[in-house]
Amino acid sequence: MTAERVRAVLVTPQGELLTIKRTLPGQAPYWVLPGGGVESGDPSREAALARELREELAAEADVHGLLHVMERPSERQYFHLARVHRWSFADRSGPEFADSSRGQYELEAVPLTVQDLAAIDLKPEQVADVLLAHLRAGDDLFGLPDVRTADSISA
Repeated sequence: MTAERVRAVLVTPQGELLTIKRTLPGQAPYWVLPGGGVESGDPSREAALARELREELAAEADVHGLLHVMERPSERQYFHLARVHRWSFADRSGPEFADSSRGQYELEAVPLTVQDLAAIDLKPEQVADVLLAHLRAGDDLFGLPDVRTADSISA
């Protein structure tokens, strides 16, 4: 069975990308987009994303659409483009934050520019490359087509 994960390309009102900087002992820091696994009780992928955003950032966001789908042998990740309206890293509640063996999590707002995005190690690289390609082309991310299909909208 293929595990499903949802992530958000969260754009703030100031045009920054909300990321989570991960620091693990003995490794260089890297950045990830908020999100996580779709659970059996989630009625849809978007509901799973809303739950993950509440847990990780105490965030509320309007999902604009699906920007990218990444396939791996045992996993499929859905990257949604969203405008975040409210967030509070201090009010996060995800279980991963209570486990010190998982390293440090720091909220970081990164200006959504080629220079600033290229300066961080955003994981997965495939999504960083997609974002950078659109930024280099001068694309308005919110003007891009929604790649959702009828199959990808439901859980």
